[in-house]
Amino acid sequence: MADKTLPEQIADTVRRDILRGVYLPGHPIKERDTSAALGVSRTPLREAVRILAREGLVILRPARSPLVADPSLKEVTDAIAVLRTLEVLSGELACAEATDQEIAGIRTIHQRIGDSFETLDPLDPFEIDMSFHIAIAQASHNPALAETHGDYLARLWRIRFLSARMRRSRERIMRQHGAIVDALETRDASRARAAIDAHLLDLLANVERCFARETSKEGHE
Repeated sequence: MADKTLPEQIADTVRRDILRGVYLPGHPIKERDTSAALGVSRTPLREAVRILAREGLVILRPARSPLVADPSLKEVTDAIAVLRTLEVLSGELACAEATDQEIAGIRTIHQRIGDSFETLDPLDPFEIDMSFHIAIAQASHNPALAETHGDYLARLWRIRFLSARMRRSRERIMRQHGAIVDALETRDASRARAAIDAHLLDLLANVERCFARETSKEGHE
């Protein structure tokens, strides 16, 4: 946190609160109440909200409180389709372009996911998981690809967290990520493509189950 600006630190806090359900989809983030709760002034909070808006977690509204984004299943699955293409390409390029040190770093992140999986806060392994995907995109050595990947990954954080929380399985995650790392270490682009594609297809199926469960819950309320 020390190397982050105050707005970035506030954005991190609000982002985690959105993931935990403190701020629910479609609900306003009231500037006065939120700044008071966080003990910060309104100016850095506004900048933090703009950061979250760029990530797609928050919707800005002129002269009104911003809303927590509430994307439809179609919007989410469309974004996953793009993310799937970006991640497959990232893996293929990383096999050719990543340094041995970068791939070793990806292996380390993979191991950290396993080590943190049973922590009390499910956000810990989730955030490490997201850093795993970011590291592969960065290892592609294609800045345009890494930036676009980051944009799509950010807008899917909430639904990915909900789907991960619904289907917590250390064995499944470690197996899928392990296959990706093995392919990177052997510089096998074909294996990397297949492993990443299978991982993202599993995400898509899990997200669809998550939406179906939420719809079922709403129908019984």
